[in-house]
Amino acid sequence: MKECDIMSAQNDVERCEYIHAHDEIIAQVNQNMPDDEILYDLAELFKIFGDSTRIKILYVLFESEMCVCDIAQLLNMTQSAISHQLRALKQSKLVKYRREGKTVFYSLADDHVHTIINQGMEHLAE
Repeated sequence: MKECDIMSAQNDVERCEYIHAHDEIIAQVNQNMPDDEILYDLAELFKIFGDSTRIKILYVLFESEMCVCDIAQLLNMTQSAISHQLRALKQSKLVKYRREGKTVFYSLADDHVHTIINQGMEHLAE
């Protein structure tokens, strides 16, 4: 494997001093690269995490299953605003709900969502 000679660019981004390709690496990565549609879907998923209100809701649900009324009170927001964000989170398969009488309880959809939130918090703590 060839190594690039590193040179600092004007904008403080390191780059190779001369242009050359590492064909074996490119071929290996290209072979494992998901289709554009999958990458688009992944980008859309991460957009959901780009809203601080949705992150707050996910973190609340990381801690405990809750109903819309409790989430709204905890976050000092209207039930309508919380419902709107929960709809987006549900469409992205990040939250699920269960009905108990007239009350609807929300929770994280699965362990993957729990892991994403947990790893994000661990990354910030480093």
